[in-house]
Amino acid sequence: MPLELHWFLPSHGDGRDLAEPARGGARPARITRRAPDVGYLAQVAQAADRLGFASVLTPAGLFCEDPWIVASALAAQTERLKFMIALRPGLVSPTLVAQMAATLHRVTGGRVLLNIVAGSDPDEQHRYGDWLDHDDRYARAEEFLAILNQLWSGRPVDHTGAHYRVRGALLARPPEAPPTVFLGGSSPAARQAAARHADVYLAWGETPALLGELLNRARDRAAEEGRTLRTGSRLHVISRDTAREAWAEAERLLAGVDQARIDAARKRFSRTESEGQRRAAALHAGGNARMEVHPNVWAGYSLVRPGAGAALVGSHEEVAERIAEYHAAGVDHLILSGQPHLEEAYWVGEGVLPLLRHDGLLAADAGRAPELAAR
Repeated sequence: MPLELHWFLPSHGDGRDLAEPARGGARPARITRRAPDVGYLAQVAQAADRLGFASVLTPAGLFCEDPWIVASALAAQTERLKFMIALRPGLVSPTLVAQMAATLHRVTGGRVLLNIVAGSDPDEQHRYGDWLDHDDRYARAEEFLAILNQLWSGRPVDHTGAHYRVRGALLARPPEAPPTVFLGGSSPAARQAAARHADVYLAWGETPALLGELLNRARDRAAEEGRTLRTGSRLHVISRDTAREAWAEAERLLAGVDQARIDAARKRFSRTESEGQRRAAALHAGGNARMEVHPNVWAGYSLVRPGAGAALVGSHEEVAERIAEYHAAGVDHLILSGQPHLEEAYWVGEGVLPLLRHDGLLAADAGRAPELAAR
């Protein structure tokens, strides 16, 4: 299968650094953060649309703008780009999600994808009023998706389970082709939920060998359920005309993070219930002095950032080679992000995507501006 490349929409804000500078002290020499206003997010979405990315992951969380509203606003300002909307089972009913997704899918011409997020940070879960533990959240996600997938048929749904009870639930105007459902996680509970109910299983980026092993487990688990499961991953990227330029940028990003922030992040990660977060936090332990854990795979993000902890760093040719290696390891969908997301989208879109398209990894029109793809 051709590889599908996705970009990330920074609806929590964007910037040129891994972490916000500490408050106080000397006056900053430049603006370091960009607010996630609709004007800036539209620039990122339009760049991803023009460059040929399949979709933008539109995240959910306490510090993010609401993904449904953001996607609705930006769909009108883009042409082909899909919006991978993150949602958390337990915070909204599956019947309501089906209605929302079907409406947005219909008015955008089929440009909605769904990313099921069970949650990993117990502090954030508690702030939303969600007190279930890790495995119970995935069990709830299974029930949520069981109902959602039945609702796409347009027939009434009855369900009585541990987490949901609906009687005669109905989607009055189901979409002709329902949104693709992505579900992520590195635990056995996550793989089971994806194997039974999702279209695509996602795991955060690691070395190709470690990630490939994880993806194989998910596909094997789906085969036990009599299903075929596509698989994908999430990585950051720093792609430049030369490897020296790319690594200089990685070193600059890391130099801007003080030890106090690293220590605070390590303490926070130690409380996580997420297997993926534990794997991400441990990723840098096996690297060299510059935290390169595999050729062109840098673990610097894992020092301070929750979530995906690995980045592709190198020349455009090297980044394309590593993406091809991940594709060979089983990655059908790859979600990329950079600092800042607008500029890095162009570095990747103009430097890497043409190489992948030339090598036959992408669909024929992927990585091209819309007017070029139409010729």
